Order: sequence, then C-alpha cells, then structure tokens
Amino acid sequence: MDQNLSETEPSAAPARADAPARVAPEIAPHEPITRPPTSRRGLRRGLILVLLLAAAGLGWWWQPWRGPAHHAATPPAGALSQPVREAEAIAGDFPVELVELGTVTPVYTVTVISQIAGYLMDVEFHEGEIVKQGQEIALVDPRPYQVMLEQYEGQLAADQASLGQARMDLERYHTLNRQDSIARQTFEDQVYVVKQYEGKVKLDQAQIDNAKLDLIYCHIVAPITGRIGLRLVDPGNFVQPGSATGIAVIAQVQPTTVIFTLPEDNVPVVLGEIKKQGKLKVAAFDRSDAIHLADGTVYAIDSEINTSTGMVNLRAMFDNQNEALFANQFVNAHLLVTTRQHATIVPHAAVLTGMPGDYVYVINPDDTVSVRSVTIGPANKDETVITSGLKPGEHVVVDGADRLRDGSKVKIIAPPPASRAP
Repeated sequence: MDQNLSETEPSAAPARADAPARVAPEIAPHEPITRPPTSRRGLRRGLILVLLLAAAGLGWWWQPWRGPAHHAATPPAGALSQPVREAEAIAGDFPVELVELGTVTPVYTVTVISQIAGYLMDVEFHEGEIVKQGQEIALVDPRPYQVMLEQYEGQLAADQASLGQARMDLERYHTLNRQDSIARQTFEDQVYVVKQYEGKVKLDQAQIDNAKLDLIYCHIVAPITGRIGLRLVDPGNFVQPGSATGIAVIAQVQPTTVIFTLPEDNVPVVLGEIKKQGKLKVAAFDRSDAIHLADGTVYAIDSEINTSTGMVNLRAMFDNQNEALFANQFVNAHLLVTTRQHATIVPHAAVLTGMPGDYVYVINPDDTVSVRSVTIGPANKDETVITSGLKPGEHVVVDGADRLRDGSKVKIIAPPPASRAP
C-alpha cells in the first residue's frame, strides 16, 4: 500500500521555517482516484459474514427444540386414526386352479391339394364358410382324362376281341390234339396265347378304372367338415399333386382342442387327480384372462416332458358349439385340479410379506390393529387361502396397511362403490 501511495502522491519533505509555502497541485477532473484494493475485499468479507450470521439465527429460531410451545402444538405419535378399508375372512370352498397359456389346435387340419395335374376351372366355395365332408369345392379340367378313358375303352374292346378269337382257336386245337391231327406243341402255344390276351384285357380294365378315378379327382371335395380358409389358388392356374400350398386349408372347429403346457412339478398332482376323478375340467379364457370362452375336459397328456423347458403338453377337448374358440388362438387354460372344502379365504390384498414372513393386520374390537403371522395356501388373482394363523369372521386390513404399525389406531372407511357391469 505504501508503494501505491508513493506512485500516486509525491512524498512530503519536512518543512522549514524559512522555506516558502508550497501549493498542492490541482487534480484534473478526468483523472480517477486510485483506492487501495484491500478496502474493497474487506467490505465484501464483512457483508458475507453478516448474511451467514443472520441465516444461522433464523434457522435456530425455527428449530423444534427452541421451546415447549412447539411440543404442545405437535400431536403425539399414534394419536391420529389411520383410515383403512377392511374385509372379513370367510369360510368356503376354494377351487385350486392352474392357469397356463395354451393354443387352440383343431383335431384335424387338412390342406386341400389336387391329386391330378390340370388347369383349375372353378372354385366352388365361399372363403371362411363351413363346408361339409364330401362337398365339392373346386373343379379341375376333366376333358383330357375323359379322352384318355375313351382311348382305354377302345383298347379294351380290341383286346377282348383278340381274346375271344384266341379262345376259339384253343378249342379247335384241343379237339385236333385229341385226334392227333396237330402237333402237341401247337396246342400248348395256343394256351399261352390265350393267357397273354387275358392279361392285356386285365391291364386295359385297370387303365379304364384309373381314368375313371382321375375323372373323380377332377371334382375336388372337402375331406372333412370344418371351416375353410382363404383360397390359395385362383381359377385358371395349373395345379398338380406336388404343390406345396394347395388350394385351401380346412380346420375342424366342432369339436376343437386346446393344447397347453404344465410344469413338471405339477405333473404328479395332476396325474393323481386324473386317476381319482377320471377327467379334469378346463375353462378357456381369452388372452387377457377376462372373458370366459368355453368349458371342456382334459383329453390327453403327452408321453414325455420337454427337457429344454421342463414342461409337459396337455390337450383339452371342447365342444365349441358357439364357435368361440378359433384355430391358433391364444387362450388362458384354467385347469381345475381340486376344490378345498371349508377353507379360510381372504382378499389377496390383505396378505403382506416382510420380516416376519407372510402376515396380515387384524383389526381388534378397540379399533387398533395387530400384526398376525399367517401361513398361506393356494391363491388366485383375487383371493388367498389362509391355512393357519387366522379364523373365519376376523377382519383384516386390505387397503392402507402401508401406514400402519402394530397397535396403530385405525378408522374404517367404506369401500368405493362398485362400478356398473357393462
């Protein structure tokens, strides 16, 4: 700081008595006055210190421990009743079901392929309709096979005439042979000539039958009763037996089956119930598991478990009178294994899992709750069976349990109004 002052102002020498008085030089208005930077830093530090002290004092003034008045304004823990919704544990029959994803698989699915080669002249079915077994659905040009039939019939007539002539010669040779009028060799040769013509006649008859069968194959009929799909070949195209696509696909819809998988851990239980009950019931629901489509029974179980997935396939048979099940449709198969009699049932939302394991909040008569450890059994998407720890008639919390502790005071609120069914 002394150095800066020496640069801006001239150093003052001690005045003498005889020395003339000096006049201070006049400072120009446009020249700035240089101040020491340390004065600015000190000012800023002081301002910051004042702000920090003010903030600390304000925070201390708002702390809850600053006086007894604050404790008097805050209610003690547990004094307020927590609003909850409750449900009663009931005793009833609980169906034990296994829900697995399945696929609607028709009993028979046939790809209609022409058995002869020729031009497709007409398609005689409406796509997507139900066709009956033996109903004509397409026509292949029969004219080439009709001409071939007439050709074989003409060949048969010629060979039959030759056979007749050979048989007459054989009779004459037979008479002459008994009279020793001809050589025996001539008679024996004629016997084999007759057999040759008999073979030709038989071959001609087989060719005629084959030509007639080809004429029948020109009229393509439905091999089974079922729903026919979209046509795969248009009229005017050349069809042949080696075609991979065929003309159309027919799937049997009444009855139909659902193939679904079952974990190998459940196989012994299911097999035991099949031996005990004979047949197990299966209900088919849509893919969202919301709409009930049809009811059926277990028809067959596969002979082996898939080692890569640990699952076994089951086939259930459905009458499908309302045609609610469609081929290759994904469904949820509800397999009813057994029914538990007089089981203790609570809503699924009442069962919680934590440090004590599975537990519920039981509502006491004094409107407090107690934590009760329970043992759960089979469950579905709505309800759970309690095998031990709870009795029918006791009330449990089903909504609002996240704010409760053992001994908390509760207030029962009414359940929301049920929505009107569509």
